Amino acid sequence: MAEIEIDGGPADPARLAALGLLNYGHFTTLRAESGRARGLALHLDRLVRDCRTVFGAELDPAEVRARIRRVLPADGAPVIVRVTVFDPALGLERPAAPATPHLLVTTRPAPAAAPGPLRVRTTAYRRELPEVKHVGLFGLLHQRRLAQLDGYDDALLLDGAGRLAEGATWNLALHDGRALVWPDTDAALPGVTAALLARAHPGPQRREALAPDGLDRFVAAVAVNAGAGVRPIAAIDGTSFDPAHPAVAELRAAYEGVPGDEI
Repeated sequence: MAEIEIDGGPADPARLAALGLLNYGHFTTLRAESGRARGLALHLDRLVRDCRTVFGAELDPAEVRARIRRVLPADGAPVIVRVTVFDPALGLERPAAPATPHLLVTTRPAPAAAPGPLRVRTTAYRRELPEVKHVGLFGLLHQRRLAQLDGYDDALLLDGAGRLAEGATWNLALHDGRALVWPDTDAALPGVTAALLARAHPGPQRREALAPDGLDRFVAAVAVNAGAGVRPIAAIDGTSFDPAHPAVAELRAAYEGVPGDEI
């Protein structure tokens, strides 16, 4: 059963309406199971860091943990938790007013099975303030919609130099048969799942500026985020990859071997 709370209490319509109308804030999403979540410290660090950037305010990570604990299922069932930081008192006219951040915490059931491979197309689009996981998702969802209308599953964004950056809501990693390769760009969100996978991967890895052509030198590609973990990519534009390549299984195993932190 889904849960939704603001500051540990019922989510009243007035404050929800303020978030919906202004759409100014930031968030993080994590997968929790049996009271634990991978990369919890990184998620908390992100919220604290982004709160300073978005609101010029401090956020208490201990309070965030307490709010997350309140909405977790008593039976430890896996859920996707989203923590959104916003200020319902801010308005369109004075977003620079001193802010008092509030916490909107929601849950939804985690997928029962691993999602299937993605077919993605590249598109020239740079997310606003890409270093922050902010609530401005219109552009990303619009690009996803356009890709789906064109027969793909999702969009893979290109930075201003035409290099691979990030997916609509995920980070990209490729494998050339020897090393794990991450896009070298300043136009991608520094994802928590990507950071955990980079730490856990036992083999060589590097960052590289990647153009959308010439990807046939890679044997595997994956999309990574907290909700899906490591998800194979079957194609980028006209370049196909084997979703069942051993490199994909190795990356998934490395990530799933990361122990969860107690919430």
